[in-house]
Formats: sequence, structure tokens, C-alpha cells
Amino acid sequence: MNTAYSVADADPVAAVLAWLAKHPKVHEALGGPGHVSGIREAPWPHLRVTSGPGGDMRTLEWATEPEVTLEVYGDPGGWPGPAALRRIALVAALAAKELPDATAEPGQPVVTSVRPSGALIDSPLADGQPRHLFGLLVTVHPPLTPA
Repeated sequence: MNTAYSVADADPVAAVLAWLAKHPKVHEALGGPGHVSGIREAPWPHLRVTSGPGGDMRTLEWATEPEVTLEVYGDPGGWPGPAALRRIALVAALAAKELPDATAEPGQPVVTSVRPSGALIDSPLADGQPRHLFGLLVTVHPPLTPA
């Protein structure tokens, strides 16, 4: 059995998503558990964690720094407003910054840094559904030990 890991085994989106989906401050900001996933869905407000457009894949040999995007969606009817969505995005980003201090699980990628990649953007969808976007650069490397 091959237990050697590569950068292909270091998924920053999965690491950040798993962390935020169980984070109590994120639950509080969103109104409870079940509001974090990898897709845009109810219940609203909702936090979607997905791949971002930027980052630095470096030499593809060990640590990379891809971008992970936090997308905070309000209800299609327009609530909550921009100030509430902005706050939720910042609570989620601050929670994600705690990830490097967490104990790495065997077989899971190791996150060593989380930092903003740019500005927090109010970017409603074409149909008017409120949305805020915030990019995070996540330095990650493959697992050190097998699961």
C-alpha cells in the first residue's frame, strides 16, 4: 500500500469547510448548525466554502497556498442586509484563522496559515439575492501520517 502523500491530497477547501461547519461562533453568526456547505442552499443565511480564483501553487512539491472563497448568501427575498452578511463573513474568516492552531488529524492535510487575499466584497446575484465574498489564502501541505 502506498502511503506517500502529495499536494493532490491537501484539499484546503475540505479542510476549511470541515472546520467552519463545526465552529460554534460560525453557528451563532448564521443562526445554528446546518448553514455551512459547499453549495448555495437554504437555510438562509448560508455560508458556502469553495475554491477561489487565486493563490500560489508554488512548485507543487509540498506546501501550496491556494485561495478559498467564503460566500455568504442571504435569503432570495433580500434579508439579512449587507451589514449582517459582512459580519457573518468576518466571523467565518476569523474562525478560519484559528485552523493553523488546531491539532492536525492523521491522514488529513495540515493548514499552517490562513490570511485574507483581498477585500470583502458585497456582490449580490443578478436576481437580487444578497451575497458577500471574501477570499482567504490557505497555506496547506499533505498529511504527515497515514489515517
